[in-house]
Amino acid sequence: MNGTRVLVLNSGSSSLKYQLLDMADGSRLASGLVERIGEGPVADHTAALSKVSEELAAQGLGLDSPELAAVGHRVVHGGTRFTEPTLITDEVVAEIEKLVPLAPLHNPANITGIKVARELRPDLPQVAVFDTAFHSTMPESAARYAIDTEVADAHGVRRYGFHGTSHAYVSRATAELLGKDLAEVNTIVLHLGNGASASAVRGGVCVDTSMGLTPLEGLVMGTRSGDLDPAVVFHLARVGGLSTDEIDALLNKRSGLIGLCGDNDMREITRRMDEGDEAARLAFEVYIHRLRKYIGAYTAVLGRVDAIAFTAGVGENAAHVREAALRDLSALGIVVDGERNAVRGGSARLISADDSRVAVAVVPTDEELEIANEAYALVNA
Repeated sequence: MNGTRVLVLNSGSSSLKYQLLDMADGSRLASGLVERIGEGPVADHTAALSKVSEELAAQGLGLDSPELAAVGHRVVHGGTRFTEPTLITDEVVAEIEKLVPLAPLHNPANITGIKVARELRPDLPQVAVFDTAFHSTMPESAARYAIDTEVADAHGVRRYGFHGTSHAYVSRATAELLGKDLAEVNTIVLHLGNGASASAVRGGVCVDTSMGLTPLEGLVMGTRSGDLDPAVVFHLARVGGLSTDEIDALLNKRSGLIGLCGDNDMREITRRMDEGDEAARLAFEVYIHRLRKYIGAYTAVLGRVDAIAFTAGVGENAAHVREAALRDLSALGIVVDGERNAVRGGSARLISADDSRVAVAVVPTDEELEIANEAYALVNA
């Protein structure tokens, strides 16, 4: 195969993100976002991808280019069926459709993007890269919930984890930053965006992660509650009279930071804290408390931690979040250098003090590059 370009598609219910990368050097040739699909001039995903094709063609990068080696598709949920990048066939699409109950908000849109792209370029290899795949290496002791095994197996109830492409990319980039072989490095990756997750990665292999059956479990997020006593759901239904759908909306869309203080933007919460807003301060403290709990837990899971890596919007840009999360953890070998932490930058960098046994890094994530790398490697295998 002579082509070195990969088109990465992230198809949402009403949006289509794309990037065109040249795998010869990892460079970005084009990127963009088509929004409000189903409204106005962009009637559906076919129209959206046609728009993408037109935009690329205008730059001399058309979808018909012989330089295009593959299309890489982000798919949120692969269940236990898909644990690595997969060449898309009719049978694969059918299997992904079976997983829709596990990701009803995401997988249908991902499938639509796949079908439309295959119609436009049926001759081109297309690869599904799954958010859950990186976490499929978790041992059963980490992946299993302690409920009746027959019930769990019948309904696919287990911990899958998400943000896998980010955790894979960042754990590898952290080892590169340290100048060490990936197999030698144990890393706690903290993907802190509006959605947030932590992972414990031993030698490049995920052994635990904070999200579970769905992206609701784990850290406090922008609008999601994170960890919660399951009986809260029963209480809200029995005492509060809320329906299942109402509780779902509450925990996913009206909880987390926005539920605690009415804002889910860390910059706005910080501004409010600086002005003495107590609700904003409590939201921040709850957020940090949960984050510190997971750092401690994953230190125990890994036994030896070589690096802690912060990534995504909050992780990469909010120095005060990083400082608060790791404050007074010298007993664990973690010491942040205040001046290094305060420096903003767009590249991977160390912010730990010289005497810190554990390296602390800020590593910008690149999920599109990870998807492109995995897709390109598969079609050239």
